[in-house]
Amino acid sequence: MTTVLNVSGVNKRFGGLQALDNVNLKVEEGQTLAIIGPNGAGKSTLLNVCIGRLAPDSGSVEFHGETLIGKQPYEINQAGVARVFQTPEIFPELNLLENVMIPALSKRNGAFHFNIISRMREEKQIEADAISFLEEFGLQDQSDNEAGTLSRGDKRRLELAMCLVQKPKLLLLDEPTAGMSRHDTNTTIELLKKIKESGMTKVIIEHDMQVVFSLADKIVVLAQGAIIAGGTPDEIRNDPKVQEAYLGEEQV
Repeated sequence: MTTVLNVSGVNKRFGGLQALDNVNLKVEEGQTLAIIGPNGAGKSTLLNVCIGRLAPDSGSVEFHGETLIGKQPYEINQAGVARVFQTPEIFPELNLLENVMIPALSKRNGAFHFNIISRMREEKQIEADAISFLEEFGLQDQSDNEAGTLSRGDKRRLELAMCLVQKPKLLLLDEPTAGMSRHDTNTTIELLKKIKESGMTKVIIEHDMQVVFSLADKIVVLAQGAIIAGGTPDEIRNDPKVQEAYLGEEQV
């Protein structure tokens, strides 16, 4: 299989804290990898290294064989890596359609002109693509509404649409159901299952074990910045080290 993301020997220290300790992992094409672990384990730090927000102290991160170290976040995004953040990153004062069109234009052009908003409706193909993704996520009836008025669950769905309209080769999801009700979580699981069926390669950080075991092909467990286990969902579910470090007495 083709390796899409290859993290090798990555270390990151913040003062006296070893946030990442010799992290090694590979994500194969079409795979859904879940990264779990207690708060402070280094999960978000690892994703920030992968998208260029943090530089590792040592080690390498490669996407389709090309290094990501030293690249700017926008360069990594344009290479085909998109990320959904813990807190939805949207344009609250713009409507939903404009929110989905902007990342599509950014992926194509790499930069904006000052009059981009006024000229957006001239971009008929991109507008059609944006409308299609809003429909897929059940947001078409709100397309003219300001994004800031949405519920938490709808903001998350909007951000997913904003990522997917870019047609990324790798989608990174940092706690995609954080702060959601159980109903919104279940709806998001179904949406992510649809994405999984498309064959897109994904890395998911998530505390909700229902989400993890519903979606993951492989699970990696981080604790104190180091990987302590990795394997299939069944292997992780039954691993004594994982039970002790993270899952505890919870039945999953």
